[in-house]
Amino acid sequence: MADQNVIDINERNGGSWRKYTKLGIFLVILIALLVFIFTNLFIVKQGEYKVVRQFGEVVRIIKEPGLNYKVPFIQSVTTLPKYQMTYDVSQAEINTKDKKRMLIDNYAIWRIEDPKKMISNARTLEGAESRMEEFIYSVVRSELGKLNYDEIINDEKSSRGSLNDRVTEKVNELLAGGNYGVVVTDVRMKRTDLPEENEMSVFTRMISERESKAQEYLSMGDAQKNRVIAQTDREVKELLAKASADAETIRGEGEGEAAKVYNQTFSKDPEFYTMFRTLESYKKTINGETVIVLPSDSPYARMLMGYTN
Repeated sequence: MADQNVIDINERNGGSWRKYTKLGIFLVILIALLVFIFTNLFIVKQGEYKVVRQFGEVVRIIKEPGLNYKVPFIQSVTTLPKYQMTYDVSQAEINTKDKKRMLIDNYAIWRIEDPKKMISNARTLEGAESRMEEFIYSVVRSELGKLNYDEIINDEKSSRGSLNDRVTEKVNELLAGGNYGVVVTDVRMKRTDLPEENEMSVFTRMISERESKAQEYLSMGDAQKNRVIAQTDREVKELLAKASADAETIRGEGEGEAAKVYNQTFSKDPEFYTMFRTLESYKKTINGETVIVLPSDSPYARMLMGYTN
């Protein structure tokens, strides 16, 4: 009876230890399993490609956003951009059609269209950009070589708009021919410069051209001014001649009307008219130094001396 009531403390401690040990092992295994699972899951975001490789070879390319997985240990995941990118093409020197040297600076807008082709033929983004730069330089050099220097830098004669379109189209043809899996959206010319040793001579020539153009405009202005002056002088002479003719006509009509009135008036008293005309003649013929020799019985003298009969 007494033996049944005795409890073995060592036996109780041993059972509790084994139970906690099993629980701990289970938790460790569970955590390891969760870590294993989560480390082999990956998220594809908007605007990116996920490239799954197995032993270095591309086995899967995921383009749509979402949660995906990879085979542990033997597969790896890399990311490529899906959005458009800008690449600043290195400045280069070209020769124009008229044998002028100039420096050009371009940039390109591009994107990855087929990641698998890009990886197969260009390997990396840097490789794709390198090939793209070679094609851009080659096409730009060829296209600008067909134009004269003035056609490139002169805004009035510039054909840069169509030039950019042609360069973009031809670069895409070269990229497609090489199966590089990338597309150039646009190629633009940022800047055109002269080599430093040629700048001064070109500036001098441009100044000379502008001065020549200014002189041409001045000559055109002088010619126009002379034409306006000649036209105005001719119109003034015509107006004066017409006014003079009109004045003579009016004067003649007035004198005729006056003579008519005089005749009508003086015909009523001829003796008065004779006396009036004689008196009027004295105003023109007699002054302080006039000496007149007339017969004493002359009517002209008699009236001058006050005899009216």
